Amino acid sequence: MPSTAMYLTTSEVAAYLRLKERKVYDLVRQGQIPCSRVTGKLLFPRQQVDLWVLNHLEGDQAQRQPPPAVVAGSQDPLLEWAIRESHSDLASLFHGSSDGVRRLLESRAMVAGVHLLDPASGHYNQPMRLGLGGVRDLVVLRWAVRRQGLLVPQDNPLGINRLADLTQPNVRVAHRQPGAGAAQLLTYLLGQAGIPQTTIRWVAHPSLNEDDLALSVLQGEADVGLGVEAAARRQQLGFIPLYDEQFDVMMHRRSYFEPSVQALLAFTRQPRFAQRAEALGGYDISQLGDVVYNA
Repeated sequence: MPSTAMYLTTSEVAAYLRLKERKVYDLVRQGQIPCSRVTGKLLFPRQQVDLWVLNHLEGDQAQRQPPPAVVAGSQDPLLEWAIRESHSDLASLFHGSSDGVRRLLESRAMVAGVHLLDPASGHYNQPMRLGLGGVRDLVVLRWAVRRQGLLVPQDNPLGINRLADLTQPNVRVAHRQPGAGAAQLLTYLLGQAGIPQTTIRWVAHPSLNEDDLALSVLQGEADVGLGVEAAARRQQLGFIPLYDEQFDVMMHRRSYFEPSVQALLAFTRQPRFAQRAEALGGYDISQLGDVVYNA
């Protein structure tokens, strides 16, 4: 019986797939089966092997034209940087998590970055709740656990330290567009704290991404807004942590094996990626690449 470990040896993966070891070596040589070489020894990550098998069982669906090489959904500073630096040929179109889900469903994006909280369960990125339950080849990978909190000017002149301070009449609060993950999280946190949204002085127009919200605070258009720690650091703003959330990337199973997606994932295993995550701040990338959902 093959091992139940996260990584399989050549003999174990041969037994797992019911192949001869020689065939496994042929697949490795042809670059067809996911594997890594550690100190001269081949190791096969079980989750990626499972994805590879299922991808080859999808018949005609796997032969369809792939969606455009676009990462849509929520803007994440680390993801945005990795797309540029990985030379993956992926483009980005960040208009919020819900927009990313729609584009994925309509085959207008290859990958969607999502951080949508289900207020009923307190869980993130539940495919059934997002209308993705019928996507039979959906794969969800963990990107990072991110720290969300209040972005304030560096000197915090209004002394904002907690969520309840948003109700002060002189505090102008920046906000994201409906359907953005940060908008849903703020609604959830306000509800948990028993703070009616009508008691808050919202700025006139929503910020369409993390950078826009941070700039709104930096430029004095707002006094505070909810965003990720990385955005606060990037604009040299103060930050009051409130919540740790799961940020995931969603795609069709066949898209996982596209060269552009594989190039991005390979880049995340380089030391400079971890160094960048540390420098940006507010990221836990210990689960990056883990398969959290596989239809």
